[in-house]
Amino acid sequence: TDDVKANQTDSYHYQVWKEKLAFEDILGVEVTNRAFKALEKAKFSVSVSRKMDQLLHTVFRNGIVGNKQLLMQQQHKGIIVRKLSSKQENHVVDLENCYSLDEAKTALARIGKTELDNFDYSLRNVMIDLAQRLTQPNLTLNKGETEERRNQAVADVKAVLTQIKKGEMLVREGEKVSALHMAKLHALESEMGREHILVVSAGFVLLVLSFFAISFTTNFETEPSPTLKNKDILCLCIMLVTVFGLSEVSAHFVKGITRNLPYAIEASSGLYAVPVASGAMTVCLFMGAHVALTFALATAFITSFLFENQFHMFLFFLLSSMVGAYSVRNCKERDILVKAGLNVGLVNVVVITALQIFGGSGLQLKLVWGLVFGILGGIISGILTTGLAPVVEMIFGYTTDIKLLELANLERPILRKLMLEAPGTYHHSVIVGSLGEAAAATIGANPLLAKVSGYYHDVGKIKKPLYFIENQIACKNKHDKLAPSMSSLILTSHVRDGVEIAKRYRLGKAIVDIIQQHHGTSLIVYFYEKSKKLKGEDAVNVEHFRYPGPKPQTKEAGLVLLADTVEAASRTLENPTPARIKGLVQKIINDVFLDGQLDECELTLRDLNKIVESFNKILNGIHHHRIEYPHTSSGTKKADGNPDKRHTKAPQDRPQEDREEHQKHSKCVRIF
Repeated sequence: TDDVKANQTDSYHYQVWKEKLAFEDILGVEVTNRAFKALEKAKFSVSVSRKMDQLLHTVFRNGIVGNKQLLMQQQHKGIIVRKLSSKQENHVVDLENCYSLDEAKTALARIGKTELDNFDYSLRNVMIDLAQRLTQPNLTLNKGETEERRNQAVADVKAVLTQIKKGEMLVREGEKVSALHMAKLHALESEMGREHILVVSAGFVLLVLSFFAISFTTNFETEPSPTLKNKDILCLCIMLVTVFGLSEVSAHFVKGITRNLPYAIEASSGLYAVPVASGAMTVCLFMGAHVALTFALATAFITSFLFENQFHMFLFFLLSSMVGAYSVRNCKERDILVKAGLNVGLVNVVVITALQIFGGSGLQLKLVWGLVFGILGGIISGILTTGLAPVVEMIFGYTTDIKLLELANLERPILRKLMLEAPGTYHHSVIVGSLGEAAAATIGANPLLAKVSGYYHDVGKIKKPLYFIENQIACKNKHDKLAPSMSSLILTSHVRDGVEIAKRYRLGKAIVDIIQQHHGTSLIVYFYEKSKKLKGEDAVNVEHFRYPGPKPQTKEAGLVLLADTVEAASRTLENPTPARIKGLVQKIINDVFLDGQLDECELTLRDLNKIVESFNKILNGIHHHRIEYPHTSSGTKKADGNPDKRHTKAPQDRPQEDREEHQKHSKCVRIF
């Protein structure tokens, strides 16, 4: 009946599923319920079993390995495959046909789609999945057997003794190197091992001593770390690219030369001539040693990658760049740049010697050529820096000490013109330069920049020299017939005119800025008071009588402002005694400070104290007293024969006058 058949079917189904665990144990893999159900539905057909066996055999006969990458290392000589069942061994050379585990599973899926197309879709997928689960590596590396056979092969090789006679040629140039040649070379290396160790040790010691000596001599702690501006960063980036490009071009050029020379010169020796040090030298001229040291590290690092990441080239370029930067740190003449290149060349000799010895080359011809190229590289670096410096100055508006020294020459056309057309302004400017230079040295500013800026700060007065009191010699004051406002415009215009002249003569941005700032926004008091008397205080706008500014932004600009004001005022002293000079200097600097003209520069109260002392010393030297020469019937005669003594007239009155003058000026407001 139908009920009996159903019970029999359920009983069969139950018995089959009870055997699932045993089936999994036999296969050694887990069988999913979906796969087991599909196999049960196919009644575990013998055809299914045969097809799966054929499918697996197709893959296993090629061999399956767990790590194919390790297997492929033996591709050049093949492997020996030994069957565990029969102990039969075969030499397999074509290892590409072996499968990795993933490749074997992929191959099963590909082959199964064609070989199992007569089965239904679900059963075919189950068979492929089960075959992939059953796939395991059937080729494994027997490390113990491999090592044992290698040792046996070495033991079976009989030693061949070859005697090398003194002076014998081991291998000739262009000759193919054989195993015997290599054995001879290894024997030579072993024989010379002790000597080689001593040479390398000496090279290492020399290299370390060179590094510490250069680091000690290039001590940059005395220089303050600069604050980089946007133009500085742009300049550094362009310099980095320039050095990199020059290095690459130089390297190709040097390699081309070494190939074409009749002598056997290694291209690596020619790389010592690449002028990488010129980059750090140029940067040091404009931004100081701290920035140059960082730049030297960057260029050495980059160029070492360019030259196949050679660490010894990194050390060479770093040390030569450090020496180059240190040599131009206080450069004030263009000749020093070439001398700095010679210094770099000499240091290159020491560094190259140390590197060659440390590398085991010893005192060979390669070292000689390396030294020649090293000296040449230093000289080229100096010459290249000499050419690069003016270009960088012009493009980025820098002003170096070299440029300032050239501008300090009083025979320059613009200063000669100032001397001839505005002699009073010229002599005033020379004194302002002297005052600024002396004061700058005491407060840590740039004395050369302060002096040169003092020379040129009033060049704008060339256009209207007779409107300035210092140039009005035996003539009427032209301002007597002008309105105060017009006089104020004429006075303030000399700043604008000075900026135009400075740009025309290419004096440099630093000097142009100081010309523009040397009056700040100070008030032209005389014409302001005159205008108030004429129009009344309420009718006068004080801003019309101020200089346009800006206020001084640097110490040097502040010094020029103070020196300009103090020097002009000191000429009004009728009897310039030391006490009067000191009081005048203190009063003027107090007034400038309280007017806020020094708010935007870096001058401190301590700096102002030092400036007062410096100005007093210079002005006392300028306004020192001379003796009077009494007239006699025979002519003029020195009193006491000593021209340096002051006149002894009223000796008792002078100290009292000085004390009164000092007490008078001490009543001024003191802020330092």
